[in-house]
Amino acid sequence: MDLTVWRAFVTVCRVGSLSAAAAELNHTQSAVSRQIAGLERQLGVALVERHARGVRPTAAGEVFRRHALATLHEADRAVRAVRDVRDGVSDRPLVIGATPSLAAGIVPEAVRALLKQAGAVRWSLLPGLSAQLHSRVIAGDLDLAVVTDAPPGLAVDRRVERRFLGLDEMVVVLPAGHPLAGRGPVRVEALADETWAEDNDGSAALLRQHAARAGARARIDLTAADLPGKLALVATGHAIALVPGVLTSALRADVTAVALVDPPTRGVYTITPRRAAHAHPMAAPLHDELARVFAAGRPAQAAHQPDGTDPDRPHAPAGPLD
Repeated sequence: MDLTVWRAFVTVCRVGSLSAAAAELNHTQSAVSRQIAGLERQLGVALVERHARGVRPTAAGEVFRRHALATLHEADRAVRAVRDVRDGVSDRPLVIGATPSLAAGIVPEAVRALLKQAGAVRWSLLPGLSAQLHSRVIAGDLDLAVVTDAPPGLAVDRRVERRFLGLDEMVVVLPAGHPLAGRGPVRVEALADETWAEDNDGSAALLRQHAARAGARARIDLTAADLPGKLALVATGHAIALVPGVLTSALRADVTAVALVDPPTRGVYTITPRRAAHAHPMAAPLHDELARVFAAGRPAQAAHQPDGTDPDRPHAPAGPLD
């Protein structure tokens, strides 16, 4: 498939109009329409549908849009990398991977501290789940990834070096006006009558396990597509949710985090390739900044390795959230 067509499709989805997309791409509207139609023929499914104010992606189109956007970003990075080699640019960018909660939590703060010390460093951040990030470190796509050992856990792989940052305690997120907002640690039993929202099967399993240990039941009636969607359901008063503690400082203003009694935890690690010859010079300083930022937010948790856990073996906490 021609990535030019993919770019046209992504642009149509973003602006919501064939004519506006054509103007932005410097194409005719009929050319853009033919490109979308050809893409639909190749995939065998309708990707866009018309409505009163333009067009929008179908369910299949939205799925394709997300993957197409990621592919286009990678293609652009590849072009820039080749041009850097052509132009003799030696300072390759530091490519960081992180799970969604860590990408929204400690990673931006750690990178800011790194840039303050090291000066101008080109860098990029690619979110993903822990298993995906592990594979990308092995493939050489990432210089460093920040991952968790939440189920199914981290693979034992001698091709990567794993370094422990600390334990992350899960918290419950409530609407700002909830009666329990602002209170101290609460027991999950006190939330037994609440509606919960979840965004993946692993997170739902964690919540049910935590409730079951307390002899309670969590009623998960709402499902969100992702973490921002789950927080939106909380903010609008439809539900409450379980989220990683690293997100506490980055939560939207219309929700509030409350600690749980005996909360589930997950280990947080950095992983880097063991190929020292190919290591990015900023990877080790970034790890140090990540450790400092994590410890500053959770000094009691980050001070030790999980009991009985070898640094090269995954910790197995109760929680499956990335």
